[in-house]
Amino acid sequence: MLKRGTRTHLYRQLTEGLGEAVDEATYPVLSGLARTGARSAAELATEIDLDRSGVSRRASRLEAAGLLRREADPGDQRATLLALTPAGHDAVAVMRRRLAGRITATLASWPPGEAEAFTRGLRRFVEQGPFTGP
Repeated sequence: MLKRGTRTHLYRQLTEGLGEAVDEATYPVLSGLARTGARSAAELATEIDLDRSGVSRRASRLEAAGLLRREADPGDQRATLLALTPAGHDAVAVMRRRLAGRITATLASWPPGEAEAFTRGLRRFVEQGPFTGP
């Protein structure tokens, strides 16, 4: 729902100061794994709308920084899963706190009642709108 430039700007702000490997390019990988749990690069690519090779390149950067690990898939020993490390979970927690703070600050400046109406409308849109599955 956000334009690419808007997302890039937001991700850059959320990842600032979290280390060289954590930036607007790797944010979707960290965030996606936090939402879904361990996934193969192909599964995560579908979830975050990147190609598998892009996910793998970003995962390698995050792995080198100790934020992600590769582990055997218990359901298929030939496959590898990407999973957040405790440091990866910590980085995601910082980014989520920053995002929540930005949202809270923005909504606090709205006239009384508007933020609540927006929240109700957005929840309804997410739950019943065009992005829901069959």
